[in-house]
Amino acid sequence: MSADLTTLPVSPPPVRPARRSLIRRLYDWVIHWAFTPYALPALFVLSFVESSFFPIPPDVLLIPLCLGDPRRAFRFAAWCSVASVLGGMAGYALGHFAWEAGVRDLSYAWIPGFTPEVFTRVQALYQEWDFWVVFVAGFSPIPYKVFTIAGGVFGINFGTFVLASAISRSTRFFLEALLIRKYGPPVRDFIEHRFGLATLLFCVLLVCGFAAIKYLL
Repeated sequence: MSADLTTLPVSPPPVRPARRSLIRRLYDWVIHWAFTPYALPALFVLSFVESSFFPIPPDVLLIPLCLGDPRRAFRFAAWCSVASVLGGMAGYALGHFAWEAGVRDLSYAWIPGFTPEVFTRVQALYQEWDFWVVFVAGFSPIPYKVFTIAGGVFGINFGTFVLASAISRSTRFFLEALLIRKYGPPVRDFIEHRFGLATLLFCVLLVCGFAAIKYLL
């Protein structure tokens, strides 16, 4: 199980210059909402759409909002978590009801990290580790949207999917908010450049531990 997880993409694969330019513009566009009166609604919308198709993660907007008003950091994290889980449910619905009606081709063409090869590996993971697959995808930098759509395609238990999404997404966002409230601006570099790797290693170790219990006891 751990070997399979580590083969999944942690960051988007190389993209054509035109698409890279588009993603950069989207990134800058997302950041600018932090300096407007509509920052909180923008955070909610971004968290929702990122869970099913949008390439920019909500952390990009959550971090500057928490830094700008640390007292409301947990409020921002709560909105982010709720919207992300709802967006994950929307991604599940897209996979379940519209995969053959165009979602497949659009996903392969526009979602970074979503390829037929990755989709096949995700299917194998879901067959044995449904809850933990969703948890790892929701908590770590592994593209969560790939797993929300795939969960609907493969018809994994919806209750299990929602529970794993709620735990993993809220844990990730509230942990970021906690770090910013406690340490302030100095922790920003860690969150932006090392937090993803730390969460991925934690998830791999956690899953390996449960795998060891399952196969050795």
